[in-house]
Amino acid sequence: LEKYQDKAEAIIGHFGLGFYSSFMVAKKVEIITKSYREGSKAVKWSCDGSPEYTLEDADKADRGSDIVLYIDDDCKEFLQKSKIEELLNKYCKFMAVPVAFGKKTEWKDGKSVETDEDNIINDVEPLWVKAPSSLKDEDYKKFYQTLFPMNDEPLFWIHLNVDYPFNLTGILYFPRIKNNIELQRNKIQLYCNQVFVTDQVEGIVPEFLTLLHGVIDSPDIPLNVSRSYLQSDSNVKKIASYITKKVADRLQSIFKEDRKEYEKKWDDLKLFINYGMLSEADFYDRAKDFALIKDTEGKYFTLDEYKTLVKDNQTDKEGVLVNLYTTNKEEQYTYIEAAKQKGYSIIDASGQLDVPMLSMLEQKLEKTRYVRVDSDIIDRIIQKEDAPKNNLSEEETDNLSETFRSQMPKIQKAEFNIEVQALGESFQPVLITQNEYMRRMKEMSQFQQGMGFYAQMPDAYNFVLNADHPLIKRVLNEVTEGTIKELEPIASELKGQKARLAALQQAQSKKKAEELTQEEKDDVQNTQKSISELQDKKKTVIEACAKDNEVVHQLIDLALLQNGMLQGAALDKFLKRSVSLIK
Repeated sequence: LEKYQDKAEAIIGHFGLGFYSSFMVAKKVEIITKSYREGSKAVKWSCDGSPEYTLEDADKADRGSDIVLYIDDDCKEFLQKSKIEELLNKYCKFMAVPVAFGKKTEWKDGKSVETDEDNIINDVEPLWVKAPSSLKDEDYKKFYQTLFPMNDEPLFWIHLNVDYPFNLTGILYFPRIKNNIELQRNKIQLYCNQVFVTDQVEGIVPEFLTLLHGVIDSPDIPLNVSRSYLQSDSNVKKIASYITKKVADRLQSIFKEDRKEYEKKWDDLKLFINYGMLSEADFYDRAKDFALIKDTEGKYFTLDEYKTLVKDNQTDKEGVLVNLYTTNKEEQYTYIEAAKQKGYSIIDASGQLDVPMLSMLEQKLEKTRYVRVDSDIIDRIIQKEDAPKNNLSEEETDNLSETFRSQMPKIQKAEFNIEVQALGESFQPVLITQNEYMRRMKEMSQFQQGMGFYAQMPDAYNFVLNADHPLIKRVLNEVTEGTIKELEPIASELKGQKARLAALQQAQSKKKAEELTQEEKDDVQNTQKSISELQDKKKTVIEACAKDNEVVHQLIDLALLQNGMLQGAALDKFLKRSVSLIK
């Protein structure tokens, strides 16, 4: 203890506990050792793993120690050269003392032969223990290839070197992170005094930092303890906070010093930064100044810059700033173009965590919404004035809705709600939109536990009919003319039954429930039943008329096709009908 009182960490490895792990693979262990002192004799220690051991004189010419393991029969794989090399490379690649494994070889007389030179398998002075000022970019890139030989070149890196209030060295690299978080994990190697410990560093660094690659080395991280204990350890907390700050500072400096270069790297950095902002409040506070938004034109903006760009044109009549976004520029092209015609900007949110990120910003920013561009008619998404009224009568609206509702195909896990709106003659006749809230809840269920209910729900779509479009007017006229004889008596009787029901309900509303006679209750129920039967009759008549209306089917299929929902036999039928209509 006196010997190591000024360097306490060096005491590790002087108690023999690690040595006893040899019995995990060996049925017997022998140590033959000889002191450097002149005239000393060699001694052999032998043990089979029990509390008993033998100690006897031995023959050994040179000073030093030989450790001989008699490998168990079920552990013979550890005698294979390739297995030994694998273990040495994993655990001892950067040990602080040279480790020799056999002799180096050379090609001589047409074959590989051993030389007298020891084959040193480790680098006793890895890059992270060197002074950053002595290193060049090429040194860091070369070391990265040593750690991860199959990976692309990193974007940049951070050299960690601190000795107070804890000891920490290391190098963390920013890889090019693709759209898959799981594939990027477990690429940080934890060392203790240059001895490999683990590459499972959850609990030691914040979760989002596990997307980085590289090495951290610290004797102050407690080993062989539970993850919950790790997370409560004061040194681990300080180390995690320090690394988070260094990462944020590095990103901030690149953003300030070379904005163009930072923008070029943004698509490869975005997933990492979004993950950090979503999962760590401290990182969000730092990163909100250098996090970028990319629009569909490929231009980049900070959060404040983008707000300044769109606030004048995209604030609705309630004073709410509405930010539009797309998750797929090709699939949502029509909706994007409709928004652009209004002079609106659209955010490209096609990344894995883009939508959760926008949801979080929506919660943090006042009077701000993020809405996918295909969630509704653009004039209803950013409503600057009262919507124009539908000039159709209630009966015409109902008949038109039923015409299309009766012919909608059955699509698995999809439900359609028919709406009739006045959108102007120049706007397209039909459009499918998807409710922003329900769609976002389904998307969020992929990332958050406890939201499985939303994942199981069918997709809810609005099938919007433009009452002002000539084709919709044509359909309404054709259905009206084709059903008028059958619907007139039904409509007349239906009107009478509804009036009768209203009168009955008004009269009964003046009485308490217990004062109503059975006859009065039956009267209401029979009237309701009659109304339901008449409505079913009406639907049957309209459905029969709509069934043979090619324009109805063509409009439905066009809307489905636009949203990638027309497939198989339905698509084939649409193509044949299209050719027929062209003729």
